[in-house]
Amino acid sequence: MRTVSGLYDDYDDAQDAVGELEASGIPSSDISIVANNSENWYAEDAPSEAAEDAGTGAGIGAVVGGAGGLLTGLGVMAIPGVGPVVAAGWLAATAVGAVAGAAVGGATGGIVGALTDSGVSERDANVYAEGVRRGGTLVTARASDDLAPEAERILGQSTAVDVASRRRDYEAEGWTAFDPAAPAYTPGEARRVP
Repeated sequence: MRTVSGLYDDYDDAQDAVGELEASGIPSSDISIVANNSENWYAEDAPSEAAEDAGTGAGIGAVVGGAGGLLTGLGVMAIPGVGPVVAAGWLAATAVGAVAGAAVGGATGGIVGALTDSGVSERDANVYAEGVRRGGTLVTARASDDLAPEAERILGQSTAVDVASRRRDYEAEGWTAFDPAAPAYTPGEARRVP
């Protein structure tokens, strides 16, 4: 299995990518979406079962898989340093579980730890986390070797953020890495473009 990720400034573009990944044969249980929710664009009366499972570190993919696609299992939760997010899938569960483990055992936690543990470079993982913190949406897929090229094509479409360019933009502002201890952006501070 290979981990392939794409960052989007627009949630609708990320949602389209998830649909294409599912249509390409990647199971919903191997796809994850994490979108900034600082402006409360996605409101729920109560957290979904998916969010509750993520909060306990359980696999969201098991909750979502086979239930009409990944996006039917969206839940609202908080990720340290990112703040409120709308999320579904294995990455969200791993990120929240890693945070719990870090609190107990000192392991690398949160979204960067979950991404790097899945094979994403630390440099890219920091940009993805910061991108979500600043209002973006991250789509991540675990793909078999035969499906990975198609997943890379889908997540690398023109609507996806160029990660190297975005890193340069962030660094031009003095940014060096995602800081999970930083306060989450307020709705006015979260922005879709650096």
